[in-house]
Amino acid sequence: MEEQDFWNHPEEAQKIVEDCNELRAWTNPAKEFKRKFEDAGSLLPEAYDAEDEELLEELIAELDKIEKGLTELEVRKMLSGEMDSKNCYLSINAGAGGTEACDWVQMLSRMYQRWAAKRNWKLEIVDTVDGEVAGTKSVTLKFTGRFAYGYAKAEKGVHRLVRISPFDSSNRRHTSFASVDVTPEITDDIQIEVRPDDIRVDTFRASGAGGQHVNVTDSAVRITHLSSGIVVSCQGERSQNQNKETCLKMLKSKLYEKEVIAREEKIREMSGNKMDIAWGSQIRNYVFQPYTLVKDTRTKVESTNVQAVMDGELDDFVNAYLKEFG
Repeated sequence: MEEQDFWNHPEEAQKIVEDCNELRAWTNPAKEFKRKFEDAGSLLPEAYDAEDEELLEELIAELDKIEKGLTELEVRKMLSGEMDSKNCYLSINAGAGGTEACDWVQMLSRMYQRWAAKRNWKLEIVDTVDGEVAGTKSVTLKFTGRFAYGYAKAEKGVHRLVRISPFDSSNRRHTSFASVDVTPEITDDIQIEVRPDDIRVDTFRASGAGGQHVNVTDSAVRITHLSSGIVVSCQGERSQNQNKETCLKMLKSKLYEKEVIAREEKIREMSGNKMDIAWGSQIRNYVFQPYTLVKDTRTKVESTNVQAVMDGELDDFVNAYLKEFG
């Protein structure tokens, strides 16, 4: 990169810069953690000898931060899959439970938006369909950030809510379900062909908040891939063409993911590794009453602080999944 003719071939140079930045994303944090650990280690004996409790507390807190950072780096090291480094789409759909389930989708959407904010990911609401009475029937979010798919894939599956319904005048307990699907965003280096006769394109009027263009023209787009049955929709953009372009991108992403998963499954079968992680299985229970508990059925990780989880504190669940299932 320091050679004078480095930028004579811009495309090759840009690829080298990207590779270099990828390596720095590993080496820089490791060096920084090592430096901080050595600094804290050199100060600890002095703090003990001087019986400086305030300094000791600061050093212990610093060591806790270092340990948390190293754990995060360790988990990220597991994200070596073909799709892990990519941005992603996260879709939530209401299941059994009627209005309750639609309210649950809205709660989960807020939870994931807060989680994305904690991870400093860029967030975009691609599509949303309001519930008939309250809440949201379905919503698709786009996360843009380092290893967005690698982390978010841990949330794939069915999420179950148990609580006293705010929509039930008799204050009875209700159980609601919502399914979460996560798809990596494909990039220009991946070629997925979708022929016009492979799809059906439907247009309809957008619903919900979104400015003057909403409910005025048939700007929302739904695309159905005829052979696979995959359906994607978008109404977040301002024009029909933009929504169609986003839909095609989402469809190609789903087709790409399907191809990669099939290839990985074939490799697992050849190697005798039959680890069963069904996409449609219930992965987590959220109990609000008669007690408070969030428990992951795959890793057995649990938290009694339901509010913190609903405010986006998901890393313990996600990291445990990645450590166990990679």
